[in-house]
Amino acid sequence: MVANIGTLDRLARLVLGGVLIALPFLTDLPAWDLPLARFGVPLAGVVLVLTAAFRFCLLYRLLGLSTCRI
Repeated sequence: MVANIGTLDRLARLVLGGVLIALPFLTDLPAWDLPLARFGVPLAGVVLVLTAAFRFCLLYRLLGLSTCRI
């Protein structure tokens, strides 16, 4: 796997992923009663954190995008 996520993109993914993982546990909105919201939002956060950790995004690869300078 060749890195295709740059530093700023990586930082944004880490922050947004952390927020999405914590959001259902920190707020008491009625929307979190839906299973898709309760499990889907943190799952999206985990995907963002993992892509930031590995510096590789499959969607970027499929679209031919890269924010990495290397």
